[in-house]
Amino acid sequence: MAQLHKLGFETEIKCSADKFFGMFSHNITQLPKCVPNIYKSVEVIQGDETSIGSIKLWKYDVEGREMIVKEKVTAFDKEKRSITHEMVEGELANYYKAIAVKLDVVPKQGAAGTASLVTWSLEFEKVNEDIPNPTAYIDALKLTTMEVSSQLC
Repeated sequence: MAQLHKLGFETEIKCSADKFFGMFSHNITQLPKCVPNIYKSVEVIQGDETSIGSIKLWKYDVEGREMIVKEKVTAFDKEKRSITHEMVEGELANYYKAIAVKLDVVPKQGAAGTASLVTWSLEFEKVNEDIPNPTAYIDALKLTTMEVSSQLC
């Protein structure tokens, strides 16, 4: 029986929720300019950036290894500032049967649009239980969150 695992984190940023979410929903191809030490390129190869079924090709470095993955948008909610991608193919498939990455951005109450709560969730199924949890990806998302928020806001 398949066992789903979850990792994630939540952090407060000093950036409007709309501005931060906009990078990951409508300007994702600009991510390599903000965080070039991780992201080499992000290309929309099918659909657009937000439509369910749209596919993106990511080239990035994690732990000194260049990786390529295709991800499909499986959920998008502009009002709730939420987007979910699932792995379609790539080198990660050697280690994980499935990986879904979800971003939620919520304006912080009473912050007048200048602070937000960012939550990243990673849900995955390992090829076998000897495979380590993808904590390097959580670390990369933490760094991405800090870099993007500091450059946008």
